[in-house]
Amino acid sequence: MSAAAQKRDYYEILGVPRDVQPQELKSAYRRVALKYHPDRNPGDKEAEEKFKEASEAYEVLSDPEKRARYDRFGHAQGFNFEGGFSSATINDIFGEIFGDIFGAGRPRRGGKARGADLRYNLEISFEEAAFGCDVQVKVPRPKRCDECEGTGSKSRQLRTCPTCGGEGEVRFTQGFFAVSRTCSQCQGAGQIITDPCPKCHGRGKVDSESSLTVSIPAGVDTGTRVRVAGEGEPGEHGGLPGDLYVVIHVREHPIFVREDSEVLCEVPISFTQAALGANIDVPTLDGKVKMKIPAGTQTGKVFRLKGKGIPRLRGGGRGDQHVRVVIETPTSLTKQQRELLEKFAEISGEETHPQSKNFFAKVRELFG
Repeated sequence: MSAAAQKRDYYEILGVPRDVQPQELKSAYRRVALKYHPDRNPGDKEAEEKFKEASEAYEVLSDPEKRARYDRFGHAQGFNFEGGFSSATINDIFGEIFGDIFGAGRPRRGGKARGADLRYNLEISFEEAAFGCDVQVKVPRPKRCDECEGTGSKSRQLRTCPTCGGEGEVRFTQGFFAVSRTCSQCQGAGQIITDPCPKCHGRGKVDSESSLTVSIPAGVDTGTRVRVAGEGEPGEHGGLPGDLYVVIHVREHPIFVREDSEVLCEVPISFTQAALGANIDVPTLDGKVKMKIPAGTQTGKVFRLKGKGIPRLRGGGRGDQHVRVVIETPTSLTKQQRELLEKFAEISGEETHPQSKNFFAKVRELFG
């Protein structure tokens, strides 16, 4: 029997259909590779072979040209794997999918590492969120040590790590597979400090508090993150700084409620305003505006004020304001007011209350 005939189907190895999409293929390889990885199965030759087999299958099926040839000719086409994968080839495949898991990622070189990003929680008012603002914030964060220029070294000179030779990692061979580990002496930097800076004690940074002006764009909401580039922690050994992320929290408003770019509010009106109609003052984010209440308005009626909502964060104008009117019932009536209302009720009858008329008509229809 030929070697090609003995090989298992690549799709079967990864447990995927023949029309599998690239992302699903990658996920399938990840599952199989994690299951049979030599680090998880030390000394297990069968698991080692299955890991190698899965890597071979993924290497072919992830390449559109190789996959097309395999779909047409199968193993008879030949993909030159009979001699086995080199450890470098499998490291490349595995590292592409998993990054630094099991040490398969690329080593860090040069000693310079980007600083960490920082988070700052900022509370602002409803109006500030709507229209944007400039806010002064004080951020506790390390800053680059001026004494050693961020290198951590008194002489500002770093020495190549003798353990890893500047690679930042040390490699060990396990059978066919080369496993990488972060160098314990330089912690992956590839360089070491032999004369620590007395001011920062070799850290390359000192504790500090920075005052910054942060521009908050119009239309932000609770949870919005505003990125301030280069204002995070300084990098290691002179590396680039990280970024500062300002996370917005918007205080509740006593009148307005927000839904995306729309503003909602309730406005009380009197019985006579609802019955006779009126022009009333309505609060908006831009100040008071006049709004017409038509005669016969019912409680709960919602009116729209176009363009009086929140500016949209990524442009495109403003939302609208929606005003829900609520009719207030008077609680303290004078004798004259009571007499007039009783007279009104006497002469009104059912005809002036269309909603009540319709309701009781439905009741009679249901219950006879």
